[in-house]
Amino acid sequence: MDENLKTIGATMATAETRMRSGRHAAERLWPTGFGDLDPLIGGGLRSGGLTLLAGPHGLGKTTFAVQVCRNVVRTGRPVIYFSYEHEAEDLFQKLLAMEAGELDTSSRARLTEIRDAFEGDQVSPLEERLRVVPGAVQALANVRSYAELMYVHRSTGSRTDLAAIRRQIEVVREETGVMPLVVVDYLQKVLVPDGPAEEAERTTTIVEGLKDLAIDIAAPVLTIVAAEKEALQSGTRMRMRHLRGSSALAYEADVVLVLNNKVDIVARHHLMYDLGNTERFREWAILGIEKNRFGRDGIELEYKKRFDQGRFESEGRAVSEQLIDDRVFLD
Repeated sequence: MDENLKTIGATMATAETRMRSGRHAAERLWPTGFGDLDPLIGGGLRSGGLTLLAGPHGLGKTTFAVQVCRNVVRTGRPVIYFSYEHEAEDLFQKLLAMEAGELDTSSRARLTEIRDAFEGDQVSPLEERLRVVPGAVQALANVRSYAELMYVHRSTGSRTDLAAIRRQIEVVREETGVMPLVVVDYLQKVLVPDGPAEEAERTTTIVEGLKDLAIDIAAPVLTIVAAEKEALQSGTRMRMRHLRGSSALAYEADVVLVLNNKVDIVARHHLMYDLGNTERFREWAILGIEKNRFGRDGIELEYKKRFDQGRFESEGRAVSEQLIDDRVFLD
């Protein structure tokens, strides 16, 4: 019999075995570590689930994804990050900055200082170079404690297709004994060998393949998604309809998260009658839950940006201000 064909009776028996062995639902959940988000999406990223993350350029999509990875590996679970745009050392520096930023109550730890420590021409070990950055030495120790669980694959649009992604996931599973959380940064760069010329068709192939992958490996897949050019214009609120390439993105995904700058999408009266709001709102990103098969959608949370430290503050809150879809500017 085909292994993909089974009766509900067989499924019941498998579920019963899992429950009797003590393997409960928590094993199927991978908390993101972002306050307020996990309860809304059913406890975290879900095994077999595909989550899309979109947002304007420079608003921290990679930062958010790396922070989720850091939070997962700190629980003892492996992660594999398919990076089509960033070198592994860049991600290592982000991790150091995140850890140092959380440790440094003076707020003087900076990602730029971390990078300077890597690029200096002095001949000395990394720990010695990092002593000038508040909290960085302890941050290095923290990263070392989970470093062997976070795998980074330097992916390219000319070589790394879905088959290559599957092979690397299997390598991690064999090394760790556990299926990893899979992160793809980003979806539209995944190679489709001999694929169609139309981007929409290629995107359909990729997103369907990633959804099948999530189900097959029984682990979550989180992928960053590019947006249409129209959504990148100032004053436009990015929504699920702006995802670039195919309606299949919204159809196949279990959860769709969209980041926006708060200052760009609050109703105009919040800016007109309190000029100080403009600067305050610039410090916050709004994470919209555009689709959610495991709970409510249409919910907006806000997280404070600490991009100087390569992170978001992990405790969020519901947005209290009125938001708009598209800002209308009047002369």
